[in-house]
Amino acid sequence: MKIAIGSDHRGFEVKTKIIEHIKKLGHEAIDCGAHDCGAIDYPDIASAVSEKIVHGDVDRGILICGSGIGMAITANKFPGVRAATCHDDLTAEMSRRHNNVNVMCLSADLLGERLIDRMVDLWINTAFEKGRHQRRVDKISEVERRFSKDKP
Repeated sequence: MKIAIGSDHRGFEVKTKIIEHIKKLGHEAIDCGAHDCGAIDYPDIASAVSEKIVHGDVDRGILICGSGIGMAITANKFPGVRAATCHDDLTAEMSRRHNNVNVMCLSADLLGERLIDRMVDLWINTAFEKGRHQRRVDKISEVERRFSKDKP
């Protein structure tokens, strides 16, 4: 699996560790920045990862900032991106199982390294269940299509 990963300055160290973990799992990690601890705006990084999802360059994305919230808000502006801020094993697993989330957003300030490793493992290895959940994800996509037609 090819996974784009990005962080702002607050998530830089966490991102570096996640990249190593993804590679140990046998997947490819595409680093979309930040490339150091210097200040950078999270919408720029969320956009870089989300564009790779939209264009089909990667299978999934992971975004890290202080809370994970700003990254999720930005990523969800892109058509076809389903981003969720995950805080624990359950939210990581269920975001995939029921919502087919393709971008996981994490808090650099609130989550420990071992928890993040478990969450990444669960998120990568959990399949979308489809069934009744496919119908619901399709409804989300329809809302997205309906409202994106009205944009200039």
